[in-house]
Amino acid sequence: MLIPERLVRQNGAASSVPSVSVVAPIYNEVESLPHLIEAIASTLTSAGLTYEIICVDDGSTDGSVELLKQLAQNRSDLKAVLLRRNYGQTPAMAAGFNYARGGAIVTLDADLQNDPVDIPRLLAKLDEGYDLVSGWRKNRQDAAVTRLLPSKIANWLIARVTGVDLHDYGCSLKAYRTELVADMNLYGELHRFLPALAYIEGAKIAEMPVLHHARQYGRSKYGLGRTFRVVMDLLTIWFMKKFLTRPMHVFGWFGLISIVSGTLLGGYLTFLKLGLGQSIGHRPLLILAVVLLLAGVQLFSFGLLAELLMRTYHESQGRPIYRVREVVEPKQ
Repeated sequence: MLIPERLVRQNGAASSVPSVSVVAPIYNEVESLPHLIEAIASTLTSAGLTYEIICVDDGSTDGSVELLKQLAQNRSDLKAVLLRRNYGQTPAMAAGFNYARGGAIVTLDADLQNDPVDIPRLLAKLDEGYDLVSGWRKNRQDAAVTRLLPSKIANWLIARVTGVDLHDYGCSLKAYRTELVADMNLYGELHRFLPALAYIEGAKIAEMPVLHHARQYGRSKYGLGRTFRVVMDLLTIWFMKKFLTRPMHVFGWFGLISIVSGTLLGGYLTFLKLGLGQSIGHRPLLILAVVLLLAGVQLFSFGLLAELLMRTYHESQGRPIYRVREVVEPKQ
């Protein structure tokens, strides 16, 4: 396996700053955790990489917290970030990004369906000049009806809306340049749209097939309940891609159409009233004209406020979307 030269341990000594940070959000994966950490450590050690493993517990209730504390206190390569409650995968991933120190960041699920053996391959691809390398579970080991079909439909829709043509947006196994994720603020369910957010920032993106295994322990945390949230976030991504720095272009356009339409209707009704002497008080067009004029003014106002908010968004410091209860540092 060809490993990027910049990621290889020099003279066999571990650097104070690891070459790669592996981020794994955790939610009720107590049975998978020991196997996951050992698999990551074994793969990266064999590849000659300096690394750190950051496990972010997202409010687990099955004993994962206690196990993570125990493991972090007895390992030099593991950091446990324990969130106060269950915030969701996106905040957990954002927490892992914020605590990562490596020159590259790799994310993967903690359920052992992603295989850590693919990490060196992702890093090698990243070193070819890409900013983000996304895994593609080409041979997925999930139920065809409940997971595969909805996933294919979602991937097709996301690719069409965002303009980033990937086969598998839902694959958590991805490699990033650290400076890329440092510029992206996550919220909602946006972790699955990281390639689209990176594309907005001008990132160079690649995709490569990775291994996928059937779940060995526990049960899946995914359900149809998050579909609505994903759709809403997809609309957010579309808006950000089109109008992030120019929201007035969308609000102002609709506002202009509304004002012009209301003005024309108002002029027509004025002609009927003053020119022809007809009564207009009972006409639905009068109400429509007033509504269009008011809506137009409101849309213009929304556009101006959105412009100010966008400037605040770009210029202010981001506020974390999670609260950390405790950080267990690795032993020295």
